[in-house]
Amino acid sequence: MTNPDVSNNDLNRFHILTVVGARPQFIKAAPINRAIQQSLTLRESIIHTGQHYDAGMSDVFFDELEIPKPVRRFDLGGGGHGRMTGRMLEALEDCMEELKPDAVLVYGDTNSTIAGALAAAKLHIPVLHVEAGLRSFNRKMPEEINRVMADHLSKLLFCPTRTAVLNLKNEGIETGAHLVGDVMADATLFAKSKSKALSKIVSKLGIENQPFALCTIHRAENSDDASRLDAIIDFVAEKAKQIQIVLPAHPRVIGRLKSYFKDNSAIRLIDPVGYFDMHALLAACEFVLTDSGGLQKEAYFHRKPCITLRDETEWVETIQAGWNRLWNDSSPARAISQIDDYGVGDSSGKIISIIENEFGL
Repeated sequence: MTNPDVSNNDLNRFHILTVVGARPQFIKAAPINRAIQQSLTLRESIIHTGQHYDAGMSDVFFDELEIPKPVRRFDLGGGGHGRMTGRMLEALEDCMEELKPDAVLVYGDTNSTIAGALAAAKLHIPVLHVEAGLRSFNRKMPEEINRVMADHLSKLLFCPTRTAVLNLKNEGIETGAHLVGDVMADATLFAKSKSKALSKIVSKLGIENQPFALCTIHRAENSDDASRLDAIIDFVAEKAKQIQIVLPAHPRVIGRLKSYFKDNSAIRLIDPVGYFDMHALLAACEFVLTDSGGLQKEAYFHRKPCITLRDETEWVETIQAGWNRLWNDSSPARAISQIDDYGVGDSSGKIISIIENEFGL
């Protein structure tokens, strides 16, 4: 079935099928979609797996980031990793056979990522992986398994840092790996300008000119382990003795957090926020506490110190440059420096040029 929104002229362009399903992927997809729209040789169709199926975690990002509506959307979130990935694999294979893309573009390290990469590889469709080469070296994290497998299935690997390129080389992947910088830098430039004009979250919460820290907790390795989540909650509560904490609560942990923090007025639990509201909070906060990979970098792009609520991070540059530290690290603080590898907000254009050159467009 042909997409009715595609003109006959566009049908002659190189067709990229983009698979997304979670908030970080929507954010990364936005600047690349804008770059594709500027291309004379490419067109894009977006598939949304529904991995984040809550409107507050999904729909709002498409609207705010000005991403075209997906040509297909499923509701395949929930359930165990194997079941979710299997259902996605089946649905995506059917879509790829129907839409016949020239390449499939995947982002990051979610179940949507590996399902998209695996479905494409089995159909002999070239896989393009944005944010390739990242490694936490913790195979207990499902995200680590997803990113490693996606890299080894990909024809083009777009790496945000030299460390990512080296990680791939150490695994025998050199052909197709490109250092392009971080598309999150592109996205943050867009978000900073938009959030100033559109977000009222800081005034709505009544925290203008009040010092606060921004906190998020959602990763499965934390939220699914009761003793570990208790330890992290204790850590956050200890920080709340020094500064007010604003915590947009993920659906995964909202019940536990409400129960624990019900009598702690220094910790402000709020509903999940939109993309521009998050950047407005980043711009106004003193520092960040998070287990989110994306928020670690967004904190850096806002030049805000970050404490990562994990035992390791794939974004080692933020640690080395002194902007980030692990919650269990008691070593002296590092001197702060700039992270040149992340680029200056031109990564999306580099990615599009590489795709066009690789496929002779």
